Amino acid sequence: MLTIGGAVLLVLGLVSGVFLVACPLGLLQAEPGIATWVLFPAFTIVGYLFLALAARSGSIPTLSRVAGGVLITLALAAAVGIFLVGNAMIPASGNMMELWYVLGIGIVVGAIGLSMGKTDLPYT
Repeated sequence: MLTIGGAVLLVLGLVSGVFLVACPLGLLQAEPGIATWVLFPAFTIVGYLFLALAARSGSIPTLSRVAGGVLITLALAAAVGIFLVGNAMIPASGNMMELWYVLGIGIVVGAIGLSMGKTDLPYT
């Protein structure tokens, strides 16, 4: 049950991040509310922790690399969006703070996830 709950929360957290990136770029006709802002990091981290608690120790590095890679990808998409809007290549359709938010959280938490996924650590 912990695995299913963790997977659902992780997916919901990452989808919240996708909404936060897609809306200001005009890819979705929606306005993310405060819940989306809070759920992006909260569900992503709690979902990862639930999955890690339920996983065998051998699968935790893979889980960390996948989650970290997806978060870094979201951060890079936000960075590209900031660049495109900042250089007037596309019009901003919403609040640019959403892109900065995903960029900051995605880089920090994604880098932590990728570094935790190293298999040459002494405790693995």
